[in-house]
Amino acid sequence: MPEQSTPEGFGPLAGVRVVELAGLGPGPHAGMMLADLGADVVRVERPGAATERGAPRSPDLVLRGRRVIGIDLRSPEGREHLLTLVSHADVFIEGNLPGTAERLGIGPDDCLERNPRLIYGRVTGWGQEGPMAHDPGHDLNFLAATGVLWSIGHRDETPPPPLNLLGASAGGSMFLVTGILAALFERETSGIGQVIDSAIVDGLSALSQRVHAMRHSGDWVDDRESNASDGGRPWYRTYRCADGEFVAVAAIERKYYDVLVTVLGLDPMEIPPRRDASAWPELQRVLTDAFATAPRDEWAERFREHPACVTPVLSWAEAQRSEHLVARGTFAALDGMVQAAPAPRFSRTRTRTPGAETHGHRTDAVSEEWAKFDRRSG
Repeated sequence: MPEQSTPEGFGPLAGVRVVELAGLGPGPHAGMMLADLGADVVRVERPGAATERGAPRSPDLVLRGRRVIGIDLRSPEGREHLLTLVSHADVFIEGNLPGTAERLGIGPDDCLERNPRLIYGRVTGWGQEGPMAHDPGHDLNFLAATGVLWSIGHRDETPPPPLNLLGASAGGSMFLVTGILAALFERETSGIGQVIDSAIVDGLSALSQRVHAMRHSGDWVDDRESNASDGGRPWYRTYRCADGEFVAVAAIERKYYDVLVTVLGLDPMEIPPRRDASAWPELQRVLTDAFATAPRDEWAERFREHPACVTPVLSWAEAQRSEHLVARGTFAALDGMVQAAPAPRFSRTRTRTPGAETHGHRTDAVSEEWAKFDRRSG
């Protein structure tokens, strides 16, 4: 953790200095999370990259909250600039294929030699070691390799490509952030840094631990739409309404299931029994026909008065206007562009107000600023 105490009213990571090497996927999202929590994140891009991306006229909101500097890492001068910056940093993040940073002279050994207290965070899809470590890949490949993709989608249909949130963000960046925070905490005792190997396939497997546990206990089978949370049970899936929109039904507990049946106007004695798995296809058909009799928002209103874990399936635009999310301030506006507000929330310290990344900073100026911080702390 930083030597300087965190002042009240600032983010819980105030004083933590992070160097983020520009890349795609989980690295930028991890940098955003750390910046949201108050860390001083400086993103290193190759010169001219921001102009090619259209920044700052069209900011990438995932890059919010950082200063951006341009360094040519293929030149000796650029490498030295980066290592000087790293010498004053707490955390370094890079997401290149294994061996790339070493070839540039900015690998873990190079950086930790300059700064033994550095937390060197590496995030990739396959990890730093293993037979596939140097193979190319994207979210869909990592989901496929971990068994996660197999369980997504309808029975007898090809598994659909889910959003990249599950792989890059959940399995990648969030596990990298967890590792960084744990390493910062450990450094308080040891006084030295370490290298974090965060692989999306590892993170996805850890996220899937509940499924692996249920398989061992016999409560999960590998057939799609045959389990408690994959749409196999009629009371835990989505249904189409009269207007073509959808509702999500998650009436797992019996008390909510009973309310579901009542609000739908069904007679419990005339529909297939809930406990009879062989009757679930028929029960699903009954629920499908029932939801098809009214539009989504009408169902939403009925279930608001009689809660049964039934929620309208909102579009991205509708979610931004949701009464509950608006009341919580879940979204924020930046220059007319809506974005997710920082999360989670803290009782005493506050997260940073989202702001676009800022360009045009000089490497030497940032290094001098961080060096002064070190001298004040020492």
